[in-house]
Amino acid sequence: MSEVRVRFPPSPTGYLHIGGARTAIYNWLFAKKHGGKMVLRIEDTDAERSTEESIRGIIDGMEWLGLDWDEGPYFQTDHADEHRAAAAKLLAGGQAYKCFCSKEELEARREAAVKAKADYRYNGACRDLSPEEAAAREAAGTPYVIRFKVPQEAGLVAFKDEVYGGIERSYQDIEDFVIVRSNGQPLYLLCNVVDDIRDKISHVIRGQDGLANTPRQILLYRALGANPPTFAHMPLTLDLNKAKISKRSHGEVVAVQFYREQGFISWALVNFLVLLGWSPGDDREIFSKEELIEAFSLAGISKANSIFNYRKDDPKFFTDPKAININAHYLRTIPVSELASLVRPFLEQEKIWDPAYQGEKKAWFEKTLEMTRERFHTLKDFTTLGRAWFADDFTVDDKAREKNLLKHPQLQEWLPELADRLAALPEITPEEAERVARELAEAHGVKPGIPINGARAVITGQIKGPSMFEVFAHLERDKVIGRLREAGKYFA
Repeated sequence: MSEVRVRFPPSPTGYLHIGGARTAIYNWLFAKKHGGKMVLRIEDTDAERSTEESIRGIIDGMEWLGLDWDEGPYFQTDHADEHRAAAAKLLAGGQAYKCFCSKEELEARREAAVKAKADYRYNGACRDLSPEEAAAREAAGTPYVIRFKVPQEAGLVAFKDEVYGGIERSYQDIEDFVIVRSNGQPLYLLCNVVDDIRDKISHVIRGQDGLANTPRQILLYRALGANPPTFAHMPLTLDLNKAKISKRSHGEVVAVQFYREQGFISWALVNFLVLLGWSPGDDREIFSKEELIEAFSLAGISKANSIFNYRKDDPKFFTDPKAININAHYLRTIPVSELASLVRPFLEQEKIWDPAYQGEKKAWFEKTLEMTRERFHTLKDFTTLGRAWFADDFTVDDKAREKNLLKHPQLQEWLPELADRLAALPEITPEEAERVARELAEAHGVKPGIPINGARAVITGQIKGPSMFEVFAHLERDKVIGRLREAGKYFA
């Protein structure tokens, strides 16, 4: 295989969409796998919708995901003269022509085709205008577009897509398509081809919705004297109702930034997105960066559309459960020192970060993360479900309050008593904490779980968590004793 060169060409008209991110991931993996290069090209020709904010959002999203590129970012508008020169070359070579048909004429023909229940295609009315007639119309100020002249003889465009296999399209099924608007602006079809030729792109890996354009683009490559790249079209990603995922229908859950804000580990999101339409050929779902680069191939891309399992307004899952589970796996398994650096910004945002966590309390902080992360799914959980470990302004979970406190009103007295027993200990160890808790339960003739679970509720705010004997010993002594003594406020 000659040098692999791929590109990720987002349009900066909004946030980095998870569908676009998946396209970037596939291109990035393919380039890494084959020692090639990835070009970042910002297709900013839509002047009305392209914004600096969107450009920054795309670049920030790429950097957060760890998708480094080798060239760029290039901007499509910087090469407008090349796009116009390509159109002029096609005109001069007789491979394109000026079309003076008005919008009204075209619409009338379209309506006639609909009434006749026939497929509409431009009929080539201006294709064979003489140079003199075309010049006269242009001199008269008649607006025109430039159309590519599709061969009229019998023949077809044939190519092999690396995902969908052999594809053929008859010339007769391709109308003379527009490559330059009446305002002189070249269309995406032409710009994209010119840019790919200039950037020496060897493989175009993009969404299946680009497949319909491929035969026309191949005609443009050939007309401009270039060999077409190898194409690989990825399946679409649909929701449970088989609709394409979009911000309009699904909201912020389809934005990469949403996952960053919700506390996803960036590689976990990459790991999830790559599985939306690709399989390694076995049952593996968790990959390190090196493992994924080694396993990735275009042959593993599915022809079937992938499903983004998201139920809007589902109180249990704010996104696809598989994405949450993959993130939880990484949260549980990455080195605790790495986890500490990832958790810090979330604690800072909530103003519950203590600089001592990097100094004299570093060991305590890392052990806290180790103890709590087993039940958490996102980095944000450390500031919500785990808030009681870092701050006193936490909320007791409703289920924990109902089940472990209110069902046993006597805990209003027993938990302060437990506080006194713990306060009498010279040092609170897990063993000593267990002893006094069981002695308390025995003294009142109840199962040990009643005071222990009640203590969990008032100390951590949660219904489940690490061993309470470990919690008694690890959390600051004054917090443990103080919260037990104030247990009565939860019964008011």
